[in-house]
Amino acid sequence: MNTAPGRLNNPRETSPRPRLMRMLDFLHRAEDLFIALLLTATMMLAFFQIVLRTLMGTGIVWGDILIRVMVLWLGMAGAMAATREHRHIRIDLLTRFLPSGLRRIANRLSALVAAGVCLVAGYFSLQFVRSEYAAGDMAFGSVPYWVCEAILPLGFTVIALRYGLQFFLSAGDEFEERS
Repeated sequence: MNTAPGRLNNPRETSPRPRLMRMLDFLHRAEDLFIALLLTATMMLAFFQIVLRTLMGTGIVWGDILIRVMVLWLGMAGAMAATREHRHIRIDLLTRFLPSGLRRIANRLSALVAAGVCLVAGYFSLQFVRSEYAAGDMAFGSVPYWVCEAILPLGFTVIALRYGLQFFLSAGDEFEERS
């Protein structure tokens, strides 16, 4: 029985690519579940606040602040998911009129620039969160502001990585087309 050098003689062995794809699929499903749960919790808290104000003339003291934080988290998580699905906002008026070869180059350049912009935004949002951590102020209850804002550097970094992957994967597609 001949096997390639460095390969295990295991009939159930799988290549790294399918394992990576399964892992990414799991992460994408977890991300979608997080968004769905966060959206549901946000809507329920907002509804509860409305009911309390209407029926009892009061509300949860920290409820409005928490809703704002949840909307921030939803926005960043939604932007990460949109980038993953290639459904992010883009201005493609000019690329519609370009030939397919130039369109691919423009899309790759756009992904590279977007990755750079998001990395810069991630860096500065990390500096912002670090300054909030140093200040030690509380958003509500015993939850510090920096915890509420931690989604910003995380979100921008994930978006930058996804744009970077789009750039490099599209380069691989072009290489395969030429071969």
